[in-house]
Amino acid sequence: MTTLTSSHPLARPLAILGAGSAALLLLSGCVANDPTAPGATAITVSSTADACDVSTVEAPSGSVVFTVKNDGNQVTEFYLLAEDGLRIVGEVENIGPGISRDLVVQARPGSYTTVCKPGMIGDGVGATAFTVTDSGASFAVAGDAGEQVAAAADNYKAYVKDQIESLVTGTENFAEAYISGDDDAARALYAPTRVHWERVETVAESFGDLDPRMDLREADLEEGQEWTGWHAMEKDLWPADAEPGFEAYDQNRREALATQLVDDTHTLYDKVQDLEFTLDQQTNGAIGLLDEVASGKVTGEEEFWSHTDLWDFQANIDGARVAYEGVRDILVARDSTLADRLDTEFDALQSLLDVQKVADGFSLYTELTPDEIRAFSDQVNALAEPLSMLTASLVL
Repeated sequence: MTTLTSSHPLARPLAILGAGSAALLLLSGCVANDPTAPGATAITVSSTADACDVSTVEAPSGSVVFTVKNDGNQVTEFYLLAEDGLRIVGEVENIGPGISRDLVVQARPGSYTTVCKPGMIGDGVGATAFTVTDSGASFAVAGDAGEQVAAAADNYKAYVKDQIESLVTGTENFAEAYISGDDDAARALYAPTRVHWERVETVAESFGDLDPRMDLREADLEEGQEWTGWHAMEKDLWPADAEPGFEAYDQNRREALATQLVDDTHTLYDKVQDLEFTLDQQTNGAIGLLDEVASGKVTGEEEFWSHTDLWDFQANIDGARVAYEGVRDILVARDSTLADRLDTEFDALQSLLDVQKVADGFSLYTELTPDEIRAFSDQVNALAEPLSMLTASLVL
């Protein structure tokens, strides 16, 4: 059993209910459309407050379906980590008590770690070594479909690199304004720059501790953990909701925060240059981005100080839709009904976002009515159900 440290990516909590914050949106119980498809290995996972029981610690390479049941009383998550215990190979989040959700991956031979995260805060529990043996299964897709899969991967790779390139430029401009004390300029650059991060957030999260260094929220800090990244500067720029006695950062702290953020963004840029995407990574990324909406944006917890959550919301949906549309033609050939449902639900969610557009941005989260927040929550759930079937429809 492995003990996760505070620097582990899973030590980055995804959602904490603060006083007065909206309730965490739980995605409805979603299942793959055929988790027992021939050739797929079906594995069950039971997540409780102190355990993450996986029905087997070994599987042959190929399609693997983890059906994760929340047998505890807290919202939970399940992760499949790479051999280094840092990189996220697959994840499924926001699993409410009594609910099951599936994670479908095309598992290559190698060593992995499975772990659950009940409560979605702190270290994970039940970290266990998991081995994928070589079954001889081929992951290549032959014929026209193979060419479509390869084209989808190339296009998504180009999209990710483009977003990170824009993130580098925007972050440098933001940091320059922040260090120089031009707070109006820094505030103006904050949300438009972060959208490049949010569009590919699940990719950025997969690189060890880069994500908590760059995107950790104050409510998610563990005792003794240093707070750095975007949200530390967000609080300094929008201190109206800060606790009594909060003091604006001095110049040394501003320079240290901004310099580290720029350095970390350049590290992220370097890491994505040679990145390759498999079909399941692309589609699970789309699912993960919608999970991000459910766990932070639709509840208004992500941008606690600036209340610019709808910029992030739109960016997560942008990224999810790009990942989906890259494989849509392949899906139409296999399950046109599911493609139609996804088109309809994506359009419905976009219509709700369009209502909140103001000039080049959006209404602040604090300006939304309870009915508008509920409408967003309902539509995120409506999209989550068919989107959860996407990977299984394409790889099983």
